Amino acid sequence: MISDPGTPTLDQLRVFLTVVEVGSFAAAARKLSRATSVVSYSIANLEMQLGVQLFDRQTTRKPQLTEAGRTVLAEARAIANGINGLRAKVKGLLQGLEAELHVVLDVMLPAERVVDALKSFQAHFPTVSLHLHMEALGAVTQLVLNRGASIGVSGPLEGPMDGIERIAVGSVELIPVAAPNHPLAQAGSNPPGAGREHVQLVLSDRSPLTEGKDFAVIGTRTWRLADLGAKHMLLKEGVGWGNMPLPMVRDDLATGRLVRLALPDCEIGTYPFDAIYRTDTPPGPAAQWLIDHLREGAV
Repeated sequence: MISDPGTPTLDQLRVFLTVVEVGSFAAAARKLSRATSVVSYSIANLEMQLGVQLFDRQTTRKPQLTEAGRTVLAEARAIANGINGLRAKVKGLLQGLEAELHVVLDVMLPAERVVDALKSFQAHFPTVSLHLHMEALGAVTQLVLNRGASIGVSGPLEGPMDGIERIAVGSVELIPVAAPNHPLAQAGSNPPGAGREHVQLVLSDRSPLTEGKDFAVIGTRTWRLADLGAKHMLLKEGVGWGNMPLPMVRDDLATGRLVRLALPDCEIGTYPFDAIYRTDTPPGPAAQWLIDHLREGAV
């Protein structure tokens, strides 16, 4: 028995996997368009290279995997899958397809739209590695400007921005909410200015693009959070009131965990989304497909 196995060829592994798949040397020979003796010779050479017996040819009519054969089978499949993945990636590169794509999305983008877009993207571009970032407000555009992401889906920014192309991809409705035990919720109808008397939870921006600017902030007492999930949690616990995307709180409204507030001076309306990219680096095929998919699904 050898102590240092040799290196099998890819063809030997292919023959081995085919024999396992179809169940016999003769059937493998037909599938590979080779003589049965050639298949048998390839397996014998593979066993000699590795120093182990892969098939039990003595006790059964059809070759059965030995314990060593089952171990080798798992590794051979992994190698074959790796080679197939490599060939698919190179084919994509030859066709101009991106090897990977960095995408940044606004946290306000409804989860169902994110899931739909990314599942469809995976089905259409299985060889493209995706890097997903979630940011708020100006941080989305900042990441695209800094080339940390190829494309993004951004919320509103004031005025045009040099070097950035924008494509409208829908919007989401923002509504003021609070826990049912919050004074603004218990009051039912609130007079103008009532929101200023209570802590407003506000999503803060981590980028300099909108530094010092507030979006839909009317409260004079604010708590600022960098995470929309944390804001959602605190709202349900009655720690202040705040504006939230309707899809994210729809179930909470239905179950009574949150209440939509009647605040006459807090008519937020819609929060628009734009797909963005740098004009000096236009999107490749996969990135353009994702932008088109988001635009077609705009609401």
